[in-house]
Amino acid sequence: MRFERKPALSPTSPGSGNPFFSMVGIRKSYPLGDESLEVLHGISLTLEKGEYLSVLGPSGSGKSTLMNIIGCLDTATSGEYILNGQRIEDMDEDDLAHLRNREIGFIFPNSELLPRLDALRNVELPLIYAGVTGRERTRRAKDMLARVGLTERMHHYPGQLSGGQQQRVAIARALVTHPTLLLADEPTGALDQKTGRQVMELFQQLNDEGNTIIMITHDTKIARRARRTVYIVDGEISESEGGVDDA
Repeated sequence: MRFERKPALSPTSPGSGNPFFSMVGIRKSYPLGDESLEVLHGISLTLEKGEYLSVLGPSGSGKSTLMNIIGCLDTATSGEYILNGQRIEDMDEDDLAHLRNREIGFIFPNSELLPRLDALRNVELPLIYAGVTGRERTRRAKDMLARVGLTERMHHYPGQLSGGQQQRVAIARALVTHPTLLLADEPTGALDQKTGRQVMELFQQLNDEGNTIIMITHDTKIARRARRTVYIVDGEISESEGGVDDA
């Protein structure tokens, strides 16, 4: 399926004004016997609404740990993280769960769809957790499936969909709560090259429409489709390549 390119939003310079996403001095350590292993070493990063950022790094660089902290699936050992005006380190588990459902749309490599639910019901799931009533849930889920070009597949089960169609359902599910941030972890990792290009075209369209996107990847070619790239190597982040090889 081809997507019509829309005019890109004028990007806001990183660090100008009050960024809606800010990390300052983020460190993460894990216990290792009587000692601890520090995986992230003082990460600082800002993002404005409407940006499209890729975080590029090799295996073992700390990008998965960083993704979990960005997605509020884990918390930093120290440092400050602000998302849409909310200080993450001040939140308890219930607050974090509520924030994840309200503010962040997750897209994983293998779509993570429930096989016993059709596409429509998979997209409705986050709205159930958000307390949205049945008729409104269905309306919003149908709208999102139409947006990713799957109106005719809404009653198909994951096993009846191609890999690319499954990933489109996952993107619709991530968008249905109208999150302030889309967080994509290796979104084309399980797709063939052609289907991966189509999914990346959809990401470009979503960003052109104003969605804020952070994409975690090890693939240089995929990373460069974003408007801005930062590099993570050995738990440290920079905007110069610093030893990341082409995939």
